[in-house]
Amino acid sequence: MTPVLPDGPLVDEAAGRLVRPYTVSDGRTRATSPFTLVTMVRATGAQTQGAFGLDHAQVLALCQRPVSVAEVAARMQVPAAVVKVLLSDLAEGGAVVAGDAPPAPPGSHCARPDRDLLEAVRDGLLKRL
Repeated sequence: MTPVLPDGPLVDEAAGRLVRPYTVSDGRTRATSPFTLVTMVRATGAQTQGAFGLDHAQVLALCQRPVSVAEVAARMQVPAAVVKVLLSDLAEGGAVVAGDAPPAPPGSHCARPDRDLLEAVRDGLLKRL
């Protein structure tokens, strides 16, 4: 049975967050995988290996499409270091994969900046100063 996940952190309006951020990572502050804030992660859809808690499930739910570590941290409202630890657990269990942002498609204007365009933008900005 799939757990029903709250839209945000477990929060009591009067008391604040019910579970302190580093409690969800068992006090661990270092990830075992080399995640950065811009690392893109996504769920694999594979059966996970290992026991994961509600916060792991929330991270996994956020990774159904490629998403950055920073975005996961922001949506969960916990420090990025905590998210990196949770993602490391999930990566070791085969539940998520990480990598850089996907490359731009061939022929895309994003594939390689146009030097002439960049110089024209620079020159235009300099003229405004």
